[in-house]
Amino acid sequence: MALAGLSAVFLFEMLDNSILNVALPTIGRELSASTTVLQWVTGVYAVVFGGLMPALGALADRVGRRRIMLAGLVLLGAASLATSFVTTAGQLIAVRAVMGVAAAMTTPGSLALAFRLFDEDGLRVRAMTLISTVGLVGLAVGPTAGGFVLAFAPWQALLLVNVPIAALAFAGIRRGIPADRADELHRDPVDAAGALLGTAAIVLALVAPTLFVDSGTASPLPWLTAAAAVVTAVLFVLRERSARHPLLDLRLMARPLVSSGLAFKAAAALATAGLGYLVTLQLQFDWGWTPARAAMGMLPQVVVLIAGGAVIGPLVTRLGLDKAAWCGATVVVCGLAVYGLLGRLGYVWVALALVLVAAGMRVVGVVAGTNVMRGLPADRTGIAAALVDTAGEVTTGLGIAVGGTVLAALFTGDITAPHWSTHQTAQFRQAVTCAALALTTLAALLVGCGIARAHRAEEATPPPTPVTDGGDE
Repeated sequence: MALAGLSAVFLFEMLDNSILNVALPTIGRELSASTTVLQWVTGVYAVVFGGLMPALGALADRVGRRRIMLAGLVLLGAASLATSFVTTAGQLIAVRAVMGVAAAMTTPGSLALAFRLFDEDGLRVRAMTLISTVGLVGLAVGPTAGGFVLAFAPWQALLLVNVPIAALAFAGIRRGIPADRADELHRDPVDAAGALLGTAAIVLALVAPTLFVDSGTASPLPWLTAAAAVVTAVLFVLRERSARHPLLDLRLMARPLVSSGLAFKAAAALATAGLGYLVTLQLQFDWGWTPARAAMGMLPQVVVLIAGGAVIGPLVTRLGLDKAAWCGATVVVCGLAVYGLLGRLGYVWVALALVLVAAGMRVVGVVAGTNVMRGLPADRTGIAAALVDTAGEVTTGLGIAVGGTVLAALFTGDITAPHWSTHQTAQFRQAVTCAALALTTLAALLVGCGIARAHRAEEATPPPTPVTDGGDE
């Protein structure tokens, strides 16, 4: 019951955006929404979700992770039902924002509560692999299922599907997972100032990439937003270092297991988002593939993401959690490098890059999160899970921003124009290569930092005590 409930939570997170994207043209027509407004229909969910996770994760560590998750599931069901009454684009954006709040209350808890179910790392990895596989199936089938539903039902039905999923999750978690024990919670006051600064920094960091892609590097708005994100992040760090009861104890974040796990997670999310963005543009704009054919071209990634769960357990058994994490992250970097160096030469290289990045990300997604949870005390698992998800959300935005910014800087003219000149085609291919290699460099730096911190963790681990039969005594 517990695993069914937690899997349903992750299914909702993965299914929600993928199933809605296919309905955006219909929503635009029915609600008279512009392209910018439609972007916020999906974007507001990610911004609210990513921005609130650390604050709500810290709250869950104080009042109970199970309690916060159950409340979030009720909120999700109510917001999904409210979709039936939406008549304007503004109302839909508001509903999506509430869903983002619900996701921030529930998604980190799925990792924290799954970690709590078992005491043995192997079982934890198996549980998290199962949960993530269910979610990835939702991500894969979402667009197809959404297109089928739209053939005979209004677009609101795509969000109403969250109601039975939330009900299943609520029943499974309520019946299958006991309430948090007092010794698993801590009673420090909530750092309200730190929560506001942290939320502002993450929201600005998530909004800035979209502004860079939409407005271009010539506009001052994305630069001002990025600068504001840096300033609020610095203020947040200063606040947490001086606060008596910080929202985020930076000394705990500096622990080798924690910092290495976050670095690996960030590298994998950066690579997956950046590669997906660039490949989608390359297949359709450069090679002239139809959207349906381009979707088929992304299938190697989808297959590996779903089927790759079968190898995570044996890999961890053979290598251990720490080595499996950095091996997976290294494979991610290799996949990006393959795309940057060889992707323009033909689809076989694109497919190989998709497979490598997906395989590495599949391992990192489970193992890095487990390492972060292992590295923190039992009364900090809520904030730990939130940090893992936040690292992925922020670097996902960064990956898309790098690709979009490089394209905007090197490509002249309208990228969506039906016919490019020979010069524009050369510009696009150069831009894709430069963007992929820039992403490779960033991911490699993150992985390098993660490996260095992982070695520190290994050095800090005491050697096992030799087992003797007592005969010499």
